[in-house]
Amino acid sequence: MTTLLDAVRDGRMDDLRPLLARLDRGGRKAALDELKALRKEARGWGWGERTKVRKAILVAGAGCHTGAAGCATWLGARDMRDWTHSPYPWVLEVLGDREPDWLADLARRLAARAVESDAEYRLVEELARRAGCPLPVSDGMVRAWAERVNSARWQTRSETPLTDVLRAEAALDVLVPHLLAMSELPSVVAWVDSNSPAGSWPAALTALVAEGLLDRGTLLDSCTARLLRGGKPTDLRFCLLVVRGLAPTPEEEAARVADWMAMAADGPSPVAGHAQEVLARLDAQGGLSVRQLAEVSGAVLFRTEKKLVRAQLIHLGKVLRRDPSAAEELLPVIADAFGHPDTDAQERALKLAARALPAVPPEVREEAARMASLLAPVHREAARTVFGDLWEEEPEAAYEEVLPPPPALRPLGPPPGSVAELTEEVTAVLLRSDPEEDVAAFERALDGLVRYAGTHREELVTALESALAGQWWATAPKGGVEWRLSRNHEGLHIVAASLLGRLSRRSVHDGQIRRTGAGSCCHDALNGILYARLWEAAAEMWSGRLPYLLATPTWHTGTIDAGELVERLRGYRALGLRAGPVDFAQALLRVRRTGSEDAAREASALGTEEGDRLAAWLLADEPVAAVVPRHVETDVPVARDWLRQTVVKARRVLLTTRDNPLVRQQFPRPFHWLGSAHSPRNQNCYCWMAESPQWIATLPEDGETLAAWLLPSVAACVQEERGGTWLLPALAETGGPAAGAIHLALAYGLGARHAEDRLAAVDALLVLAARGRLDTGLLGGELATLIQGESVKPNRLADAARTVAETGAYGTVLAFLVPVLPALLARERAPRGLSDLLAVAAECAERSGPPGTGPVPGLAETAARGGTTQLVRQAIRLETACRAGTG
Repeated sequence: MTTLLDAVRDGRMDDLRPLLARLDRGGRKAALDELKALRKEARGWGWGERTKVRKAILVAGAGCHTGAAGCATWLGARDMRDWTHSPYPWVLEVLGDREPDWLADLARRLAARAVESDAEYRLVEELARRAGCPLPVSDGMVRAWAERVNSARWQTRSETPLTDVLRAEAALDVLVPHLLAMSELPSVVAWVDSNSPAGSWPAALTALVAEGLLDRGTLLDSCTARLLRGGKPTDLRFCLLVVRGLAPTPEEEAARVADWMAMAADGPSPVAGHAQEVLARLDAQGGLSVRQLAEVSGAVLFRTEKKLVRAQLIHLGKVLRRDPSAAEELLPVIADAFGHPDTDAQERALKLAARALPAVPPEVREEAARMASLLAPVHREAARTVFGDLWEEEPEAAYEEVLPPPPALRPLGPPPGSVAELTEEVTAVLLRSDPEEDVAAFERALDGLVRYAGTHREELVTALESALAGQWWATAPKGGVEWRLSRNHEGLHIVAASLLGRLSRRSVHDGQIRRTGAGSCCHDALNGILYARLWEAAAEMWSGRLPYLLATPTWHTGTIDAGELVERLRGYRALGLRAGPVDFAQALLRVRRTGSEDAAREASALGTEEGDRLAAWLLADEPVAAVVPRHVETDVPVARDWLRQTVVKARRVLLTTRDNPLVRQQFPRPFHWLGSAHSPRNQNCYCWMAESPQWIATLPEDGETLAAWLLPSVAACVQEERGGTWLLPALAETGGPAAGAIHLALAYGLGARHAEDRLAAVDALLVLAARGRLDTGLLGGELATLIQGESVKPNRLADAARTVAETGAYGTVLAFLVPVLPALLARERAPRGLSDLLAVAAECAERSGPPGTGPVPGLAETAARGGTTQLVRQAIRLETACRAGTG
């Protein structure tokens, strides 16, 4: 036993099998206990020393286990699987005396664990071969196999055809069915090169089906099932390619008619489109009953995709020509399309209804006539002609704009009532991946630490030492903690570490005097202010002199009520305390200045320096940095052309801010960047850090200033960048005026490249409108400028505008679209998306009435062009809606 352990410590792999062979069952059990102790001991060794014996521990431990379950657990342990060169050949060697059933059991158990490498796959494969059992499969096994196959294609100088590699696989019949049943296909399998689809997995699988190496029915069933349940777009594309490659016979398609109907109703667009084609073929062959056709048509006509809806209406027209008797069951479905948002679909449905009406009973006609009330106003006259006396035009109710209620201010609430409550809140903040993400929770925790550090210090230290024992800085060497916290932004960890004595007074002092807020961009400056607050609070953990912080917000936005700040200063005066410079400066930036004349008088009456400064700040009611109401055009880098080694730039419309000498003279150094003049032409930002809600909470009463500084980040969203509009809803809730900067940022957001970014801008627009702060004329003008400069594309704006309109804000949408349209209509060649914009504007005008600004310049000329293009049709529709409202 000792000899075995010595061989393991020396890493003598070739000696392990003969040494194990000398041990009986009891000896192996005793050796295993020693190996477990050595394994635990080795975890604390250096990498080189640990690597030397790790393989030997694994192999010897596998040989000492007498049960397959224990051996699988030993081999599958996370700390025993990180190898440069595989130890599994030695494992197979020491297991050479085991029975086939034992080996089969081990293979199944290892396959069920996380197989992550080719070496682990080959171990399971060899165990199954020696046991004479089928290869056990699992998601991990299939992923490893797929990577193995992909690597095998490139083992020679030229690429080996995938079909040839797969043809050589002995377990193909069990691996491929499991592959298709996985919740997510391996990326090497799902990816299809559009330039050479013949070399893809779908093409190879269909070729192997043709050779008889794979079962056709199994592949067809598996791919149909995946298409039915949905999944990643790449996975669905893979299955569509397989299904199309298999070219199902009419009998095979007919056997799965229920699946095609479900896909057409609820599947993603590409899947629904394929299912729609299959069902059309089946219907043409008599494979669909009229009832089934009506059922699937009702579901498809309810979808929003125009292409699918139009294709279904065209097919229904063919059916009615072929079989007029089907009209009785199909007309109710066609009439449901009268309410579709696409007016072209409504028109097609109305024409089909006119064709079907003579062949249906009176009650079906009457129901279709009632449904015609859903038609857009542009089709009402045609509907009156189609339905005649059955048409009853319902009186339209007076239009009422629907806006969401303005967001209510949420108070932060009273401070934590006990050490236990504070400990719970602090722990919850520190355990978040981004401790500052929840502004309210962060501010309550920070203020609570300052409060209880002075009144219940010992109790708080004891509670936090237990709750935060798992934090890295609680056990790391003190010098390393100070070095890391002084160089990285660790949020509230700085304050907690200071309270628990993990930061020395000297390191806290150095943190306070370190230059913060002096970066080259607003991100550095705003983060620097937060860092300065944290280090100042860390210093208070040593002194314990402050009863509370002045800068703790009153509401969730970060704003402080002016009267509440006066009361806090009154409490400081009663205790004879001076405010922390950074804390007081942040409080001034957060205090609500509008309508605070009474609070200013009370502050002045305090007779303290802080009271006088607060009174002057409130009475001045000036922004931290005024925004210059004039566009600045600048070139900004948006991409890199790696072929030409050049930077691609785009023209952007941005804004500048004026300086504020008061901020530079009276505020601490971390705030000086805010008081300087800034122009986008001389600002360079190379920040990669994530966006922080604390930026908004730093200046909650200066939304215009913030919008101007953060405008470059928002503007980037019209190109490739994602997430640049996250701040727009929060900016819409800020105090102060909402003028050019906020509306320009909103315009960029409405034209963002990605739908989720446009949705954030939609939320911001609705918040501004609900608060009565949206200037639709100003927004329309900014949008027209950005479209003229090709920063915003009309089709993206149309999508965002449609989303706003669907909430019920039709009048609001029409008001900001009208200033956008004239310049677009005046272009010699209509830009892409103009017809979509006209369609949204027309729907808004039909519902809310014509714009109050009079005729839209250029609209009548576009409507008079003639033809049946979408541009002309939607121009006619909008012009009709405008005339109807004024006639």
